[in-house]
Amino acid sequence: QVQVVESGGGLVQPGGSLRLSCAASGNIFSVRAMGWYRQAPGKQRELVAVMNSGSSTRYADSVKGRCTISRDNAKNTMYLQMNNLKPEDTAVYYCNAHVIIISGEYSYWGQGTQVTVSS
Repeated sequence: QVQVVESGGGLVQPGGSLRLSCAASGNIFSVRAMGWYRQAPGKQRELVAVMNSGSSTRYADSVKGRCTISRDNAKNTMYLQMNNLKPEDTAVYYCNAHVIIISGEYSYWGQGTQVTVSS
């Protein structure tokens, strides 16, 4: 059993910053990749940023230069530092962990954390 838990969301004013955290726990042999996705009301879930086991990163164009993804491999924890937040960043942010466990390779999602950017 693998659990993925996000934290760090909240209400922030435009131009502000937030740091999201995501922890994957359970009987994990290794983490292949971890990523952040978001879903705004009435829209499809979209990629925000992803980092693989080799520390290669990919960002959505809409957040490049404003967001930085990082990982603590020893803790299977990932972070998303978001700066200069805009109202259009308002969404539920989901963490995805692509991991290897005893029975194979699987992808797990967290429950999501709300980020609201508003004055």
